[in-house]
Amino acid sequence: MSGASIRPSPAPPTARSLGLIGCALCGLVCRLPRADGSDDDERTQLACPRCEQPLHSRKPDSLVRTWAFLITAVLAYVPANLLPIMNTRTLFDSREDTIVSGVFALWAAGSWELAVVVFVASVVVPLAKIATLVVLLFSVHFRWPTGRRRRTRVFGLVEWIGQWSMLDVFVVVLMVALVQFSTLARIEPGPGAAAFGAVVVLTMLAAQAFDPRLIWDAAEEKEEDGKGHGRAG
Repeated sequence: MSGASIRPSPAPPTARSLGLIGCALCGLVCRLPRADGSDDDERTQLACPRCEQPLHSRKPDSLVRTWAFLITAVLAYVPANLLPIMNTRTLFDSREDTIVSGVFALWAAGSWELAVVVFVASVVVPLAKIATLVVLLFSVHFRWPTGRRRRTRVFGLVEWIGQWSMLDVFVVVLMVALVQFSTLARIEPGPGAAAFGAVVVLTMLAAQAFDPRLIWDAAEEKEEDGKGHGRAG
């Protein structure tokens, strides 16, 4: 027992290694003409026999499109925080609030619960999504071999919290609808609301463009390269 070597269990087969591919539209699993997974160009020419949707083993240009959406989201994030997100006009004065000043105004007014919600949804969530997607992109680029399962779960969390990103815009819309019933005040959404909405949409598109299967592909390719160098040596 002591002299026996413990061999690691082989990695489970993937659909690509078995020559299978699933349709992204109807979910039909199709068998590819070639099962070695070496020619992705031929796969782009295939179509689902049921719905005629083009078949791809991975999302086309996933990394390029994810980077494009993220960079644009970062550029839109600057005016989203600098420009006023809400304009308040009364009979006596007018006021413009950015996201941060609106949070302070809610806190000073005693609505600290709403202030915390708006701060988390408007500042923490977008920055966390952008930072997480950047880390995932770097992990695929540099083919990190560890933490694959954890990174996949983190990506699932990013997709889940994305549905709460528009909460700040919803708060502005709700306040506008409520105040319009009064003749003493008027609230209008500012240009920062449009920029923030663009940030939310762009981060959602970036998450949809990213293919989490690349996390496992990149790590497996690095392991195979290491084995190849070991045999060559």
